[in-house]
Amino acid sequence: MGNLETDVLILGGGPAGLWAAVSAAAHGARVVLVDKGRCGSSGPGVYGATTVWDIPPGQARAEAVERALVRGGGLGDPVWLHRVIDEAHERLRNWSGRQVTDPRRIRFDGASYLRRLRRGALEAGVRILDHHPALHLLVDRSGRVVGAAGVRRHNNFQRWTIRAGAVVVATGGCAFGSGGAGTEVNTGDGLLMAAEAGAELSGMEFSSAYVLAPVLARVHPHRTIASGLAVRFATFYDESGAELPGRTSAALAAIADGRRVFAALDDVPEVVGHWLRRQGAVDAAGRVPVRAVLDGTVRGSGGLALTGVDCATTVPGLFAAGGVAGREVVAGAAGCSGGLRGAWALASGSWAGEGAARAATAFRDDVALPPAPGAGLGPHAHIDPRSVIGLVQEHTLPLRRSFRRSADSLTDSIAELDAMWPGARFELGGTGAERLRAREAAALLAVARWAGHSALARTESRGIHRRIDHPDVLAEWRLRLRCGGLDEVWVRPEQRPDPRGGELTANTTVTV
Repeated sequence: MGNLETDVLILGGGPAGLWAAVSAAAHGARVVLVDKGRCGSSGPGVYGATTVWDIPPGQARAEAVERALVRGGGLGDPVWLHRVIDEAHERLRNWSGRQVTDPRRIRFDGASYLRRLRRGALEAGVRILDHHPALHLLVDRSGRVVGAAGVRRHNNFQRWTIRAGAVVVATGGCAFGSGGAGTEVNTGDGLLMAAEAGAELSGMEFSSAYVLAPVLARVHPHRTIASGLAVRFATFYDESGAELPGRTSAALAAIADGRRVFAALDDVPEVVGHWLRRQGAVDAAGRVPVRAVLDGTVRGSGGLALTGVDCATTVPGLFAAGGVAGREVVAGAAGCSGGLRGAWALASGSWAGEGAARAATAFRDDVALPPAPGAGLGPHAHIDPRSVIGLVQEHTLPLRRSFRRSADSLTDSIAELDAMWPGARFELGGTGAERLRAREAAALLAVARWAGHSALARTESRGIHRRIDHPDVLAEWRLRLRCGGLDEVWVRPEQRPDPRGGELTANTTVTV
């Protein structure tokens, strides 16, 4: 396969990409889906359980929306939240293989959920191309996205090109190479490709979502065990044995203060607890030490700015779904996790697939321009991508950089990351696997710069964005930020009407 033509091209084979593929096919489009790994067997969705909101109409739904708006610091949109819940509820009505964790959530085994989605996509006629990472988008003379190009991992990295009437980016968020289960594929490639085509981003200051995982030695467990290693423990204790109220947020704050934190194994699956004991990771009191792992925009809110209910981006012909899309409209400043995250992947994928199918039908074919040289795609490697990745991780992974921010630390990080960009853009490159790694390094650097500039611009603390030099929630910052740019990063406020009259609730304040 060297060159193909289709109606809709999906980039990414996680839950959002598969829902988009099924939706586009249901609306009569020819669909091709390309995945960086093996669709249905890679990415964070494979590990652990997938929880999806399933709330029928009524008081419970209204209360869930209210809680989400408050938790998100007032940046969410109730209309979007109701749409997401309604879409998830309707599509899950006939699904089996689920466990009801409470009346408002359904839990699926992540690997089984993805296998079933992949099978459904194939049955709908979707052509799936595994191990076909995309490297850049194709744009025509009018600025419309008309396809993508990339390489095949298992065929000497030969190049492929797919022309399409519309493209859905569903490549997931960016975890900055933190080592979280399944996040090795979440390097921000889709964000960089879209930005190079002219797309804008939103909410990139909310890129500092952390999860807790056990402290382990050099052990790489099977995914059936690894799925339980990023869990929500029931109770946390500091090194003195004192219980930490507030669960995850309190544990992260204690780790940021330099204290060791331990978790009780009450809520950990027995197979995982048994494995941890065999590894010597459990102390005499039955507790396990935990560490903070940055999930970045995987569980944060930042991503491509959306312009309509069909999840269209600011570039014609390009749609976004799942973790690559900006989720402030539903998660606000709190980050997107739990049942909302699963519902968003389902709903945004379905809408983006339908929107792309409609756009492809109306599209009149035009000649694609030769792609502009993408960042990190030079013919030769003049700098080692590991040096770029190391710099990015130095300025993103530590809690002192992303969990607690200040103007001084952000300015320092931005200066070093911006200084690295010209070299990374033009000096990274190579052939084969080296070329792919160079592109990932450039994407990580680009995302870190957008996140840093946005965090510096928001001079308040809201949700997962914590400024130690601006600790308060300020009414004047109850707005969303757009950003973009490659050589010069820009940030500007997005003006929008306040659907809630300036108050979160009558008697509720925001906890940061």
